[in-house]
Amino acid sequence: MSASLLQRHRAVMPSWLALNYAEPIEIVSGKGSRVTDAQGKGYLDFFTGILTNMIGYDVPEVREAVERQLATGVVHTSTSYLIGGQVELAEKIARLSGIPDAKVFFTNSGTEANEAALLLATYARRTDQVLAMRQSYHGRSFGAIGVTGNRAWTNVSYSPVHAHFLHGTDRHLPQFAGMSDAAYTEACVQDLRHVLATAAGGDVAALIAEPIQGVGGFTMPPDGLYAAYKEVLDEYGILLVSDEVQTAWGRTGQGFFGIENHGVTPDAMTFAKGLGNGFAVGGVVARAELMDALPAVGLSTFGGNPVSMAAANATLDYVLEHDLQANAAKQGDVIIGGLRAAAERLPAVRDVRGKGLMFAVELAGARAAAALMEACRERGLLVGKGGLYGNVVRMAPPLNLTDAEAAEGLAILTASLETLDAS
Repeated sequence: MSASLLQRHRAVMPSWLALNYAEPIEIVSGKGSRVTDAQGKGYLDFFTGILTNMIGYDVPEVREAVERQLATGVVHTSTSYLIGGQVELAEKIARLSGIPDAKVFFTNSGTEANEAALLLATYARRTDQVLAMRQSYHGRSFGAIGVTGNRAWTNVSYSPVHAHFLHGTDRHLPQFAGMSDAAYTEACVQDLRHVLATAAGGDVAALIAEPIQGVGGFTMPPDGLYAAYKEVLDEYGILLVSDEVQTAWGRTGQGFFGIENHGVTPDAMTFAKGLGNGFAVGGVVARAELMDALPAVGLSTFGGNPVSMAAANATLDYVLEHDLQANAAKQGDVIIGGLRAAAERLPAVRDVRGKGLMFAVELAGARAAAALMEACRERGLLVGKGGLYGNVVRMAPPLNLTDAEAAEGLAILTASLETLDAS
């Protein structure tokens, strides 16, 4: 760590901008699934810039696509002009989404994407009431904070939306202890009906939900819960928005989009992070009826810019051509299975959960999670943290992770857990 760089960072950056590790690191180079810090230490990266470097670092196909666009001299034009790469990417996403008659609007981030989806839903339904999930996170902006069900990430109590929070990812609570998936799903559905009958006055615009909660520590409902919810939502005309910022593009291994695990097609999906493999891109894909309904003129100055579109098209093509969804399922089975086997002899581990290359270890407390992160870093593995109580170490390696890298990461995690348990 450069002490002077850390001092400069603290002098000019907000105090709430958290840094990982007791001695924060600066990543200065990367190749494949590995990065190197400013001190020359190498790491296997299992957190990929918070699930953003989806196919690793310095990928030739992505780099060359970006270089070709830069060579034209056109870095930016705005949505006031036609952008071929933007149309091409929108066509691919619309086709892959499974949403009938889909249209796509590009933004710069997942936060912006969720704001756009909330706007579409509240305008269509003419109400500010929105359903969201407990423990959820949808971004740092004013509207997104309003549908975030995690107090640690919520700055203000007031919001442009009136949110009601549902069960579905909180099976650790005593009232749900010992329930089967079916019983828990039924209890959640009945609670949804009760919320609609009591707390929610009049019409509700939408339910916005992450198929797997990112900041929430990769908590997730039983498969099929959102299909059961949608049956109720459809009775009231309430829309379903799936926040796919962390679960899209085959990461779960089970479906190309996380909501597919529930056997239901939403009215809209938001996306960002991994699609650009490090370049800023986000967006919403929704039914044309929803997307075209807004009456005011709109644009996105930087959303869908030519450089990001070049990177995103190349990234998505790479994911599809190399069937990385299948690789996520394969490598995830190895790592999650290995972690669960190790957890049987490690009392500090409360839970191992995940799908594909999106998995987490829940520990006894926040201190244990911080200690595990440090132990992994010392052994050359980068991981992330999350969870409602800050006690979860979460991981999302590149989707093209190799057999050898999966085995290496699992070995480091196991060794780090063993050290933690012994301390």
